[in-house]
Amino acid sequence: MMKTFDGYEAGSIPAFAFTSTIPFGFPESDQYEAWFYERGGLEFAREAYAKAGLFYIAPTVYGQEPIHSKFPINTLGDVEGKKGRFVGLASTVMAEFGVSTTPLPTAEVYQALEKGVIDFADRGDLTANLEAGLGEVAKYVIVPGFHQPTTATSYVANQRAYDKLPDSYKAALESAAREVSAALRQHNVAQDAVALKKFEEQGAEIIHLDANTVAQGRPTAMKAWEKAAGDDELANKVLDSQVEFMKELGLLE
Repeated sequence: MMKTFDGYEAGSIPAFAFTSTIPFGFPESDQYEAWFYERGGLEFAREAYAKAGLFYIAPTVYGQEPIHSKFPINTLGDVEGKKGRFVGLASTVMAEFGVSTTPLPTAEVYQALEKGVIDFADRGDLTANLEAGLGEVAKYVIVPGFHQPTTATSYVANQRAYDKLPDSYKAALESAAREVSAALRQHNVAQDAVALKKFEEQGAEIIHLDANTVAQGRPTAMKAWEKAAGDDELANKVLDSQVEFMKELGLLE
């Protein structure tokens, strides 16, 4: 079994672009998790993994990953012409806003910001980024992270190994995964406040973007969503399902 972020493989399996995070999409983790459990997301993810002989057990859904920047971002237009580190669907979306994107490994983000190879970056959650020292090399923290407003990592098992498990073990795995998802999300809510305060103590400026600013970017982001889905049948089914749910939630018209 493994725990992974589907977005890393979105280039080869387009549906994974939408089972990992949706830039400018669901602003709340509960909404994204509801898509998995109430709108068929689990079944879509399992269909995508089945082609590789793997079984998608369940997601861990948590909140935003912020943007760490060497320049202030007060409007979406501020990122045009800048160089940024983004992965998965976020890379496609940010390119639509005029960003020159690069999918640097997580371990290289600090050095790339320090040396000016990139101007701003996605990396991880606020606590992880604080521990990585990003406040030392990027003086602006932008929240919410519109490129990754809520995130799903995945528990995935070898199909043959999974099939050998008794039904009670399979049920326990799925239940445990969902419980871990809620626990992590609650932990991050509490820790985000602590991390933001520590970033400020280091001299970082926290820029809070309002919901209207983020909403203004959705039409542009949707163009990138469609590009990422391309002509892949499953990816388009996933995207259509998510767009329909976003409309029900009032996020899209």
